[in-house]
Amino acid sequence: MSVMRTKSIEQTILEGDEPEYQLKKKLTALDLTVFGVGVVIGAGIFTVAGRAAHSLAGPAIIVSFIVAALCCGLAALCYAEFASAIPVSGSAYTFSYASLGEIVAWIIGWDLLLELMLGASVVAQGWSAYLGVFLDRLGITIPASVAYGSSFDLPAFGLVAVLTVLVTIGIKESMRVNMALVALKVFIVLFVIIAGIGYINTANYSPFVPEAVATQGAASTWEAPLIQTLFGLSPTAYGIGGILAGASLVFFAYIGFDVVATTAEEAKNPARDLPRGIIGSLLICTVLYCAVALVMTGMVRYDKLSSEASLAKIFVDVGKPFYATLISAGAVAGLTTVVMTLLIGTSRVVFAMSRDWLLPSGLGKTNPRTGTPVKITVGVGVIVALVAAFTPVGKLEYMINIGTLTAFFLVSLAVPVLRKRRPDFDRPFKVPFSPWLPWISAAICAYLMLTLPLETWLRFAIWMALGFGIYFAYGHKESRLAKGAAPAVSPPQG
Repeated sequence: MSVMRTKSIEQTILEGDEPEYQLKKKLTALDLTVFGVGVVIGAGIFTVAGRAAHSLAGPAIIVSFIVAALCCGLAALCYAEFASAIPVSGSAYTFSYASLGEIVAWIIGWDLLLELMLGASVVAQGWSAYLGVFLDRLGITIPASVAYGSSFDLPAFGLVAVLTVLVTIGIKESMRVNMALVALKVFIVLFVIIAGIGYINTANYSPFVPEAVATQGAASTWEAPLIQTLFGLSPTAYGIGGILAGASLVFFAYIGFDVVATTAEEAKNPARDLPRGIIGSLLICTVLYCAVALVMTGMVRYDKLSSEASLAKIFVDVGKPFYATLISAGAVAGLTTVVMTLLIGTSRVVFAMSRDWLLPSGLGKTNPRTGTPVKITVGVGVIVALVAAFTPVGKLEYMINIGTLTAFFLVSLAVPVLRKRRPDFDRPFKVPFSPWLPWISAAICAYLMLTLPLETWLRFAIWMALGFGIYFAYGHKESRLAKGAAPAVSPPQG
């Protein structure tokens, strides 16, 4: 009976039976969990933990990871409810369309493009850096003119180009490669944990929560956290404040589990598999993150950790350079899966927007053989490759953070709104204690957004202004709602 109810909902939110605008259902709960683990475990576990422990939380960085996981967990519950009730490609874009209408959907869709495309470019550059380190250990040097940090990052460009071709071939085929790389990456992470246990010195855990100290302010008002600028607060390290500041930093190491929801339409049983994939991937990553943080701070005293936070550097410090080489290879494999997953997520968001005619509808046609939106995938790949190759990203990583938190914020608020406006939707998975948990999730996301620099807010405002320009110049006039056509996603009634 529940299967029939779910099917009827899909019929109300999908556009008829036009196969050229529909994605093939190929993914299982295992595929989705691997998908989530593949995008979450990447640069964060190899870099962020050490930097946060050194500068903010000390050994208590483990608590920071748990706090950040709880925050992400609340957002994950909201995503799981939406994804099970609205099993359509597009993630938070689709959810917002169903609950809050077209203009909010455009805002969050444009916001997701910022998060996913820039994220893929940044991680591709990080992959290039790790590749250079790994090859150096093998005695191979990439020419400086095309290496990481040069005016043209050839390895980053080449990685995106190869992955774009792979994703274009078909999502199930790319998932097979993703599963193999994720298996290798998880093996490397487990190797770090198991190998590092023997080098733990329990004295390094004392004090577990170092005494709070004041830190130097930002170099300028533009670089200071917005909350500091608004309330005249001084940044702190260690103590309870340091743990919370550490949570704000390592929160971004969890970014990516929401990308699982962008493949909702391709899940064989979305009502069952999507909640399992989203929450399962988050739980696996949390356990691995905490274990790595425990080993890291046990091997090397927190105030002696490199601010670059390389796990390879830690093993060099304890006299195991071969382990460092192996870990560098794992980082290369790990970041490969992150870039591929972000490319898939980006293409699925653009696909959903084009299917609603907010972007040219011709972009959204899928290839009958591969079942993938080839035009969108190639276009996204070209943009990401060029940005990765030519742009010195630097502080632009913060743009990923604000984009993600905005999406989490809107999805959290949309849960109680959709329950009120669309009580007819069958919800195989429901967020417990609603609306309180969704409201708490939104409040936490808002707080973390306030910890981002003022200059990030300015750049974000410029990006959103560009998005509004495109919407009112094209999407608002050409959308399904404007043309009187049946929408791909039913807007709220009343």
